[in-house]
Amino acid sequence: MQAQTTIDSSDKASQKAVETTMLSPRFYTTDFDAMDRLDMSPLRKEWDAMLAEYEGDNNHDHFQRTPEFAQEVAERFSQVSPAMRQEFLEFLISSLTSEFSGCILYNEIFKNVENPDIKQLMRYMARDESRHASFINQSLKDFGLGIDLGDLKRTKAYTYFKPKYIFYATYLSEKIGYARYITIHRQLEKNPDKRFHPIFKWFERWCNDEFRHGESFALIMRANPHLLRGGNVYWIRFFLLAVYATMYVRDHTRPMLHHEMGLESTSYDFAVFRITNEITKQVFPVSLDLDNPAFREGLARLFHIQTQMDAAKAQGGVLGTLRRAGWAVAGLSTFVRLYFLPVQRHELPAQIRMAPAW
Repeated sequence: MQAQTTIDSSDKASQKAVETTMLSPRFYTTDFDAMDRLDMSPLRKEWDAMLAEYEGDNNHDHFQRTPEFAQEVAERFSQVSPAMRQEFLEFLISSLTSEFSGCILYNEIFKNVENPDIKQLMRYMARDESRHASFINQSLKDFGLGIDLGDLKRTKAYTYFKPKYIFYATYLSEKIGYARYITIHRQLEKNPDKRFHPIFKWFERWCNDEFRHGESFALIMRANPHLLRGGNVYWIRFFLLAVYATMYVRDHTRPMLHHEMGLESTSYDFAVFRITNEITKQVFPVSLDLDNPAFREGLARLFHIQTQMDAAKAQGGVLGTLRRAGWAVAGLSTFVRLYFLPVQRHELPAQIRMAPAW
């Protein structure tokens, strides 16, 4: 596995956040004119009810630290190993970058569209993601590693995605974010001795924000059903696999984080995948077959390839570059084989909205 740079300063934390790799969260921009053409009238009742929930802002007071927060950090987190400390800091930086990515995207859509439905939604979601990112950044500041979010916005590369790609990827990101956070919350709820940092106490209501954001994109796609049929189903399959594979590889590069919480990375990931599969049936006509042995084998193969690519990068030079290229081809071949595995197909339910019941 690649030797990781020690994160011991704000500069190094910022360098980590600004990285653009296959596994790092990205910043996005999109076609604002196409966003303006979205029509929510087929689901007007459901849409207005959802916006009323945002307006109610039931998490307005959630992201405020208690007086005991710093004391718990000093007492509990000081006991973890230096290697575990680094994994946790990488987790915080990745999480902050992901949340801030949503904040930037939603805010840019808000500023650049005239469609009142989309404009109002994006204002609410940018508000939520800003709170999430700022709350994580406070925890980084506890270690003297706070990230200048304005500088991050200016310096990190942006990726252009068509609106439909934004819908597929962001819907999945929000729903899998819910599944990740609620699975960790349930584990630490049963095993409070494994809660090595107080930020996990905020995960239950936090993940409900993630769930509601996903509901918003579900309504957008169900109100515009052309996004869910024909050739677009192939894109849905692509994003399902890309999101699951990225999570699997990223999580297996941080095994100590899960072990510290009493979890095992593979079991945790598949528990999250199963929750996400059940949720996405509200909007996607296909889901991945998690019980296919070839699927598990393929994900494990992708992780192995990533470790070999990291080793080749650390090696450097011409030989290292050639090795990385060879492993990149192997990774692409493995991804393609996974993509063409049989998927599960199902009818979309009449009732679109779901409750965060896991």
